[in-house]
Amino acid sequence: MENTLQNQLQFIIEADKMKSIFRQTMVLDKTKFENNAEHSWHFALAAMTLVEYAGFDGVDINHVVKMAILHDLVEIYAGDTPAFDISGNTDKDIREKEAADKVFSLLPPMQAAEYRSLWEEFDAMETPSARYAAAIDRILPFMSNHLVDGHSWQKYNVTKAQVLGRMAIVETAIPSLWPFVISAVEQGCKDGYIKL
Repeated sequence: MENTLQNQLQFIIEADKMKSIFRQTMVLDKTKFENNAEHSWHFALAAMTLVEYAGFDGVDINHVVKMAILHDLVEIYAGDTPAFDISGNTDKDIREKEAADKVFSLLPPMQAAEYRSLWEEFDAMETPSARYAAAIDRILPFMSNHLVDGHSWQKYNVTKAQVLGRMAIVETAIPSLWPFVISAVEQGCKDGYIKL
């Protein structure tokens, strides 16, 4: 029992590094970029708040919240890879799998297997819960870009096709949000934040 507790405490201490991993997403007052811990909290809150709009049956919100909390832990070692950073995404899967081996191995075996399984399920986006979670994970930076003058859209010279491709999961996972996505993309194109 003592080793189990020591391992769990070490994992919690290591997870604190999430507070130092900064993303390309600006907070809405434009004073700073959000860190991964802030993003994970916002993801969990948004998932809980919007679950009634899930586009299909079988979404387990408790499962989704666990995914929200765990989904970016690998970035402690792999770093954040912006969605539209083409060169950064070439080896992202390898970096993140190696990071998952490292971070989840800090836990006792049963917890390590559970957390790794949740992370893999989220990444695969095949179950109803994972598809809903992925849509929430994508809508948050999308909303930020829309509300902060297309910051990362401009930085990466993103095209309309790229944004719509990235956001496509929202159309089925949270169909009530799809009109907002289309409207925001059209506005981003009109304002010059998204390339045609």
